[in-house]
Amino acid sequence: MEALASQVRNLIRDIPNFPKPGVLFKDLMPVFADGPTHRALIDGLASRYAARQVDAVVGIESRGFLLAAPLAYALGCGTVVARKPGKLPGETRRVSYALEYGEDELHMHLDALREGAQVVVVDDLLATGGTMRATCDLVEHSKAHVLESVTVVELSFLNGRDRLGPYDFFSLVQYLD
Repeated sequence: MEALASQVRNLIRDIPNFPKPGVLFKDLMPVFADGPTHRALIDGLASRYAARQVDAVVGIESRGFLLAAPLAYALGCGTVVARKPGKLPGETRRVSYALEYGEDELHMHLDALREGAQVVVVDDLLATGGTMRATCDLVEHSKAHVLESVTVVELSFLNGRDRLGPYDFFSLVQYLD
């Protein structure tokens, strides 16, 4: 995985002052745009879970969708999405979570996961951990089980991993500062 991590890190683009002044945004779109790297990333993650029973991969809006669908395809399981309010038709389960300045919430269809399903939760990046924790909580509220949460990038200096509590977590690339 070290070679893959290096390949991915070389494609990540830094965007200063986005989405607000003082923030250095880690843009993974070049990773997804590079076919061989995107394929290697999905293959690497799929090999991580190949020996485990995975019933669904949950992708977090919106860049998590770019990982969830191909990973679920590679594993031969279903894809489920966690979305912002008003994006899913039908009945949803929701969870609110704290942001730096306010709150947000995520929704998942009530029937998206069967009871006891073994789930991997994916997103592109872990910062403060609020969105990932909320999604893991949504999975557990559905009476499914989070096998592991995973991101391509972890901003380790923000200590988001600490907010994940009991949930196992893996990241391919870590930024320490």
